[in-house]
Amino acid sequence: MIDQVGLVLEGGGMRGVYTAGILEYFLEQDLFFPYVIGVSAGACNAASYLSKQKGRNKIVTIEYASDPRYISWKNYFKNRQFFGMDFIFDEIPNKHVPYHYDEFYNSPSEFVVGTTDCLTGEPVYFKKQDYEKDLLTVLRASSSLPFIAPEIRYKDKILLDGGISDPIPIKKAQKDGFKKNIVILTRNEGYLKKPSKLQFLVGRKYPEYKGLQQSLRKRYQTYNETVAYLEDEEKSGNALIIRPTEPLQVGRMERNPKRLDDLYNQGYEDAKNSISSILNYINA
Repeated sequence: MIDQVGLVLEGGGMRGVYTAGILEYFLEQDLFFPYVIGVSAGACNAASYLSKQKGRNKIVTIEYASDPRYISWKNYFKNRQFFGMDFIFDEIPNKHVPYHYDEFYNSPSEFVVGTTDCLTGEPVYFKKQDYEKDLLTVLRASSSLPFIAPEIRYKDKILLDGGISDPIPIKKAQKDGFKKNIVILTRNEGYLKKPSKLQFLVGRKYPEYKGLQQSLRKRYQTYNETVAYLEDEEKSGNALIIRPTEPLQVGRMERNPKRLDDLYNQGYEDAKNSISSILNYINA
């Protein structure tokens, strides 16, 4: 039954509009899960899904994508961050597209946000009881990409992007008691991550964070090993993977509204076409 199935969400920057399309379909079908865990863009999209705000993710990600306050070189030269983090995690939810906090906190679903501890390089997960009213802070930490966003200090920790240390937190969901999980990925089948060409910059950029350095250097291995584990879990019936069926045309920092809209619609259609499999998996 659905009370025994979790929902696991990969990040991926602007590729996350694929996840947004899937969650929009889930929202329309009133399909919710008792446990949701995500990192980076996956976690951000989950927040609007759990606040039951139809269309919000599309507005926030696609309609604002061409706004220089959202993502631009101007942001980078001014604040050393491509994404306007104050704009995204303060102005938009509190002024422009108000977030329904009450609906979110009244939801019976547990929502876990994954981050990375800069000192240890290990994942740090925050549940509702951990962040309480600081949801936006942990979402911001989970979405703070290395090199292009500043670290976030929260609860005596220094945090960055959750995708560094645990890009697809399937094992955390299982550890928390959910042996069956629906997993939404933002990469095509067969994708494997390669070593970063920026590895030589890691020590220079983060000299005091030895743990983070190690996690960044082995990030591609962590990702590839997680995908292999996940695919084995699917074969065993412990996971159901949903991922883009068409070749991706969207990058992590995509600003083209047409490409973003197409990927969003692909997510929506993939969810719609998979709904029978999803319901069968839930009820098996």
